[in-house]
Amino acid sequence: MNRLSAVLAALLLMIAIAACSTYPNLSGRPNPVVGTWIVNDVDAPLPCQMYAFNGDGTLQQANPDAGDPNSSDSDGKGIWMIDGDRIKGEWVEVTADRATHKATGRAEISCDFRVDHDAFPGTAAARSYDASGILANGPTSPARFDGKRITYP
Repeated sequence: MNRLSAVLAALLLMIAIAACSTYPNLSGRPNPVVGTWIVNDVDAPLPCQMYAFNGDGTLQQANPDAGDPNSSDSDGKGIWMIDGDRIKGEWVEVTADRATHKATGRAEISCDFRVDHDAFPGTAAARSYDASGILANGPTSPARFDGKRITYP
């Protein structure tokens, strides 16, 4: 039984190490998009947004919920991936009617950009779906999308 315990402990340690690593790339170094960014999305109801690109290929988007007086949306959750020297991502926000508090659908936003040190220029496009999952709008034409990394002063 001690040998089985040792093998299981070693296996768990290897899984834990892999889970803490950054998103893989060919160089073995962390990808330069990993971190927290202030993003200017000119087509969003409130252009100033916050993004967190995590080392495991997930991303989170947040902005004040005051951009639309009729509709409320959740923070965005999604994924990102490396495509050559570019980053491609997609996230989803769930929407609800402010008056009835009922779900009205979701927005799916995709982006494409290239990190240049502590900034990125790129584009984003959106599609929206109604509560039953039917495409209601979009995809929109790609619009300018710029990020600036949050750094320690």
